[in-house]
Amino acid sequence: MHPQSVDVLRLLLRERRVAALGTLQDGEPAVSAVPFAASDDACSIVIHVSNLAAHTRNLQAHPAVSLMVMAEDDPRQMAQALPRLTLQGQARIVDPDDHAYGPARALYLAKFADAADLFGFTDFRLVLVAVHEARLVAGFARAYTLGPDDLGRYAGRGAPADAAAARSGPGEAVSREHRAA
Repeated sequence: MHPQSVDVLRLLLRERRVAALGTLQDGEPAVSAVPFAASDDACSIVIHVSNLAAHTRNLQAHPAVSLMVMAEDDPRQMAQALPRLTLQGQARIVDPDDHAYGPARALYLAKFADAADLFGFTDFRLVLVAVHEARLVAGFARAYTLGPDDLGRYAGRGAPADAAAARSGPGEAVSREHRAA
Protein backbone atom coordinates (compact mmCIF):
# COMPACT_ATOMS: atom_id res chain seq x y z
CA MET A 1 0.00 0.00 0.00
CA HIS A 2 1.25 3.47 -0.82
CA PRO A 3 2.53 5.37 2.28
CA GLN A 4 0.02 8.20 1.72
CA SER A 5 -2.79 5.62 1.71
CA VAL A 6 -1.51 4.23 5.02
CA ASP A 7 -1.63 7.77 6.42
CA VAL A 8 -5.24 8.14 5.21
CA LEU A 9 -6.20 4.85 6.87
CA ARG A 10 -4.64 5.88 10.18
CA LEU A 11 -6.19 9.35 10.03
CA LEU A 12 -9.68 7.95 9.45
CA LEU A 13 -9.35 5.49 12.33
CA ARG A 14 -7.68 7.81 14.85
CA GLU A 15 -8.92 11.32 14.03
CA ARG A 16 -12.51 10.79 12.92
CA ARG A 17 -14.96 10.38 15.78
CA VAL A 18 -18.20 9.23 14.17
CA ALA A 19 -18.99 6.36 11.83
CA ALA A 20 -22.12 5.49 9.90
CA LEU A 21 -23.37 2.16 11.27
CA GLY A 22 -25.25 -0.09 8.87
CA THR A 23 -27.60 -2.67 10.38
CA LEU A 24 -30.53 -4.75 9.21
CA GLN A 25 -33.97 -3.61 10.41
CA ASP A 26 -37.04 -5.64 9.50
CA GLY A 27 -35.24 -6.97 6.44
CA GLU A 28 -34.25 -3.50 5.23
CA PRO A 29 -30.90 -1.70 5.53
CA ALA A 30 -30.74 1.00 8.20
CA VAL A 31 -27.96 3.52 8.79
CA SER A 32 -27.27 5.59 11.88
CA ALA A 33 -24.35 7.54 13.32
CA VAL A 34 -22.25 6.25 16.23
CA PRO A 35 -19.11 7.44 17.97
CA PHE A 36 -16.41 4.75 17.63
CA ALA A 37 -12.96 3.83 18.85
CA ALA A 38 -10.65 1.43 17.02
CA SER A 39 -8.18 -0.97 18.56
CA ASP A 40 -4.56 -0.44 17.55
CA ASP A 41 -4.83 -3.05 14.81
CA ALA A 42 -8.33 -1.82 13.81
CA CYS A 43 -9.66 -5.38 13.93
CA SER A 44 -11.90 -4.45 16.85
CA ILE A 45 -14.18 -1.43 16.88
CA VAL A 46 -15.84 -0.29 20.10
CA ILE A 47 -19.14 1.55 20.10
CA HIS A 48 -21.28 2.57 23.10
CA VAL A 49 -24.97 2.51 22.30
CA SER A 50 -28.33 2.82 24.04
CA ASN A 51 -30.81 -0.05 24.25
CA LEU A 52 -33.40 2.57 23.32
CA ALA A 53 -31.85 2.99 19.87
CA ALA A 54 -33.10 0.94 16.94
CA HIS A 55 -29.54 0.16 15.82
CA THR A 56 -28.86 -1.63 19.13
CA ARG A 57 -31.89 -3.89 18.71
CA ASN A 58 -30.92 -4.40 15.07
CA LEU A 59 -27.38 -5.57 15.79
CA GLN A 60 -28.60 -7.85 18.56
CA ALA A 61 -31.00 -9.53 16.11
CA HIS A 62 -28.54 -9.52 13.19
CA PRO A 63 -24.91 -9.11 14.33
CA ALA A 64 -23.48 -8.61 10.82
CA VAL A 65 -22.81 -4.86 10.60
CA SER A 66 -20.95 -2.36 8.49
CA LEU A 67 -19.30 0.89 9.57
CA MET A 68 -18.21 3.69 7.27
CA VAL A 69 -15.83 6.44 8.27
CA MET A 70 -15.33 9.36 5.90
CA ALA A 71 -12.92 12.24 5.67
CA GLU A 72 -14.34 15.72 5.92
CA ASP A 73 -15.92 16.80 2.65
CA ASP A 74 -13.82 19.20 0.61
CA PRO A 75 -15.67 20.98 -2.23
CA ARG A 76 -12.33 21.44 -4.03
CA GLN A 77 -12.01 17.66 -4.30
CA MET A 78 -13.87 15.31 -6.62
CA ALA A 79 -16.65 13.68 -4.55
CA GLN A 80 -15.69 10.21 -5.77
CA ALA A 81 -12.17 10.75 -4.38
CA LEU A 82 -13.33 11.51 -0.84
CA PRO A 83 -11.28 9.24 1.46
CA ARG A 84 -13.40 6.67 3.24
CA LEU A 85 -13.11 3.37 5.05
CA THR A 86 -15.81 0.71 5.20
CA LEU A 87 -15.49 -2.00 7.83
CA GLN A 88 -17.48 -5.25 7.72
CA GLY A 89 -17.81 -7.27 10.90
CA GLN A 90 -19.75 -9.10 13.56
CA ALA A 91 -21.07 -7.17 16.55
CA ARG A 92 -21.48 -8.49 20.06
CA ILE A 93 -22.68 -6.86 23.26
CA VAL A 94 -19.98 -6.81 25.94
CA ASP A 95 -21.46 -7.05 29.43
CA PRO A 96 -19.59 -5.69 32.48
CA ASP A 97 -18.70 -9.23 33.63
CA ASP A 98 -17.14 -10.08 30.23
CA HIS A 99 -13.31 -10.21 30.25
CA ALA A 100 -13.27 -7.81 27.25
CA TYR A 101 -15.35 -5.12 29.02
CA GLY A 102 -12.52 -3.36 30.91
CA PRO A 103 -10.18 -2.98 27.92
CA ALA A 104 -13.08 -1.98 25.62
CA ARG A 105 -14.30 0.65 28.09
CA ALA A 106 -10.76 2.02 28.51
CA LEU A 107 -10.29 2.25 24.75
CA TYR A 108 -13.60 4.04 24.28
CA LEU A 109 -12.97 6.49 27.12
CA ALA A 110 -9.45 7.21 25.83
CA LYS A 111 -11.13 8.72 22.78
CA PHE A 112 -14.34 9.99 24.42
CA ALA A 113 -13.50 11.03 27.98
CA ASP A 114 -16.63 13.21 28.04
CA ALA A 115 -18.77 10.05 27.71
CA ALA A 116 -17.75 8.65 31.11
CA ASP A 117 -21.08 9.59 32.71
CA LEU A 118 -22.97 7.53 30.11
CA PHE A 119 -21.47 4.37 31.61
CA GLY A 120 -23.67 5.02 34.63
CA PHE A 121 -26.84 4.84 32.54
CA THR A 122 -28.34 1.35 32.64
CA ASP A 123 -29.58 1.48 29.04
CA PHE A 124 -26.10 2.01 27.51
CA ARG A 125 -24.13 -1.01 26.30
CA LEU A 126 -20.64 -1.53 24.96
CA VAL A 127 -20.46 -3.30 21.62
CA LEU A 128 -17.37 -4.86 20.06
CA VAL A 129 -17.31 -5.27 16.30
CA ALA A 130 -14.88 -7.95 15.08
CA VAL A 131 -13.76 -6.66 11.68
CA HIS A 132 -13.29 -9.33 9.03
CA GLU A 133 -12.85 -7.07 5.99
CA ALA A 134 -12.15 -3.44 5.23
CA ARG A 135 -12.37 -1.39 2.06
CA LEU A 136 -10.23 1.75 1.99
CA VAL A 137 -10.67 4.39 -0.67
CA ALA A 138 -7.70 6.66 -0.04
CA GLY A 139 -8.38 8.85 -3.07
CA PHE A 140 -9.15 8.56 -6.76
CA ALA A 141 -7.85 5.21 -8.13
CA ARG A 142 -6.43 4.28 -4.69
CA ALA A 143 -8.76 1.60 -3.35
CA TYR A 144 -7.73 -1.39 -1.25
CA THR A 145 -9.53 -4.40 0.17
CA LEU A 146 -7.93 -5.44 3.45
CA GLY A 147 -8.33 -8.56 5.54
CA PRO A 148 -7.59 -8.54 9.28
CA ASP A 149 -3.85 -9.20 8.82
CA ASP A 150 -3.43 -6.37 6.30
CA LEU A 151 -5.58 -4.05 8.37
CA GLY A 152 -3.48 -4.75 11.46
CA ARG A 153 -0.23 -4.23 9.58
CA TYR A 154 -1.21 -0.87 8.14
CA ALA A 155 -3.39 0.54 10.92
CA GLY A 156 -0.79 0.21 13.69
CA ARG A 157 0.38 3.43 15.27
CA GLY A 158 3.70 4.81 14.07
CA ALA A 159 6.14 3.28 11.64
CA PRO A 160 6.41 -0.51 11.33
CA ALA A 161 9.48 -0.48 13.58
CA ASP A 162 7.39 1.17 16.30
CA ALA A 163 4.43 -1.20 15.98
CA ALA A 164 5.39 -3.57 18.81
CA ALA A 165 5.94 -0.72 21.27
CA ALA A 166 2.74 1.04 20.21
CA ARG A 167 0.63 -2.06 20.79
CA SER A 168 0.80 -1.94 24.57
CA GLY A 169 -2.11 0.45 25.23
CA PRO A 170 -5.84 -0.21 25.65
CA GLY A 171 -6.25 -0.66 21.89
CA GLU A 172 -4.00 -3.72 21.87
CA ALA A 173 -5.72 -5.11 24.97
CA VAL A 174 -9.09 -4.87 23.22
CA SER A 175 -7.75 -6.71 20.17
CA ARG A 176 -6.22 -9.42 22.34
CA GLU A 177 -9.41 -9.84 24.40
CA HIS A 178 -11.65 -9.84 21.33
CA ARG A 179 -9.57 -12.51 19.61
CA ALA A 180 -9.78 -14.66 22.76
CA ALA A 181 -13.58 -14.44 22.93
